[in-house]
Amino acid sequence: MEIIKLNKRQNFADDKKLNRTYIGFETLLNELKLKKLPDNIVSSINQHIEEINTISFADKKLRRLIEKKQGKIRTLVEKELKIVPKGYYLSIGIALGVAIGMMIGTAIGLSLDNIALIATGIPFGVGIGLAIGAGMDKKAFEEGRQLNLEIKL
Repeated sequence: MEIIKLNKRQNFADDKKLNRTYIGFETLLNELKLKKLPDNIVSSINQHIEEINTISFADKKLRRLIEKKQGKIRTLVEKELKIVPKGYYLSIGIALGVAIGMMIGTAIGLSLDNIALIATGIPFGVGIGLAIGAGMDKKAFEEGRQLNLEIKL
């Protein structure tokens, strides 16, 4: 089973945000076509594409629909097949690192009886998160589970 094509639309060239979103979605689909996906995943992706293809309007509603469908497809592929975009684990690692760093800083601040030291743990946490996230991204690349695109949130 193959991923169906996204219909070309010409009527939103003046809407830069919609055009960028549409091109990003198309790029995601092209990257997924290069991977060997199970039929049930392809079927689910095709349902999302067909819903976008049947929509006739081209404005903010279409952009939101495309963003919503793109997120659902990324989540589906990540949860079921562990296929992720570049920098996925790095961004998660940084976020978790900040949270861990706040806990480290709180512990340091409370132990030294100076709560102003709460921010001192953030660099340690971010460093730990960067190391773990970069390692997981490298592992995903080596295993062929990484898409050749970056998703900007």
